[in-house]
Amino acid sequence: MSQVTSGPRRRLAATASLATACLAAVGSLSAAPTAAYAGSAPTAVGGARFMPPPARDEDRAGTDRLTVTVRGAGGDADGTYELRCHPDGGTHPDPQGACLAVERNTRWGVETFAPVPEGSVCTMQYGGPATARVTGTWAGRPVDATFDRGDGCRIARWDRFVPLLPDLRR
Repeated sequence: MSQVTSGPRRRLAATASLATACLAAVGSLSAAPTAAYAGSAPTAVGGARFMPPPARDEDRAGTDRLTVTVRGAGGDADGTYELRCHPDGGTHPDPQGACLAVERNTRWGVETFAPVPEGSVCTMQYGGPATARVTGTWAGRPVDATFDRGDGCRIARWDRFVPLLPDLRR
């Protein structure tokens, strides 16, 4: 003889099952912060690499120094430029604009120069042979980032840093 659960008992069983699933999900999420801080390397979550907060402006005055090397952009855009921010200066053609571009891309807890996340869905367009490498120190952290224009995501990343990088949208 088979047992058939009546209406109220079926609802109670479904509610208990749902509650168990919710508690398991909350339990697994509560372990995430511990795992994120367990190692010394930045943790990638949803494509963002989390870093400590940037240094205060008064603590980093004169420490934001970047070297930008551009190749394959053509004309006067190719070359190596030094950039200082806070106060702005160096051999970069537009130090104030370049510092503002980097500031605009600086977010608390996210690596400023992070590459396009692995597995990103990008348009299949080619933005030309230009490449750039940015090294130095920004917000008290070392920087060693490369840029190219090989697909839509990498073109957009490059364009976000204009005028630190040359404007090739023309």
